[in-house]
Amino acid sequence: MSRSGVYAARRRRPAPRADVLAAAVQTAFQASGGNYGSRRLSASLKAQGLPAGRHRVRRLMKRHGLKARWKRKFTHTTDSRHDLPVAANVLDRRFKPSAADQAWVADITYIRTERGWLYLAAVLDLYSRKIVGWAMAPSMPAELVCCALQMAIVLRQPKPGLIMHTDRGSQYASQAHRDLLAAASTLDRNTNGCDVVQAT
Repeated sequence: MSRSGVYAARRRRPAPRADVLAAAVQTAFQASGGNYGSRRLSASLKAQGLPAGRHRVRRLMKRHGLKARWKRKFTHTTDSRHDLPVAANVLDRRFKPSAADQAWVADITYIRTERGWLYLAAVLDLYSRKIVGWAMAPSMPAELVCCALQMAIVLRQPKPGLIMHTDRGSQYASQAHRDLLAAASTLDRNTNGCDVVQAT
């Protein structure tokens, strides 16, 4: 194509169908609450009798500044449906100890990375509000919470009578975690799912 042909094509007004398609993309995007990406918008337009490939829809979205909001899928990190023993609630919602290393809370959360999800087990001192132990892994076996607790015990060397508060998840109720607590012999372990918010 000649240089003049290229410039003429740039100045050429879009075809009426392109205008209709652009308006339909914007309308469908707004109707989705800003959640649909190019694939879902393309399927929505096809259902309305306006077939358009997802790449074309993506170009139109980019041209009109439409960017889908990413919704994080909820992942359960607590599996409390197990037959493992759980301890009594010794902490009893007393979230303000008078000194460090009197009460620790522990929980698991997840973090999105470029390579997938990572699970973070953390132990928090309720007095200082500092993380005293943590561990990360691509899955959440009992060893994950055991590593976080081991780090906290080694770094803080708590005195006898420390309360360890966790949720009722299978990792914290596991034999490995209970054995670690028993070996530490300084910890009174307690669980109550409604109080675990203090660990986040």
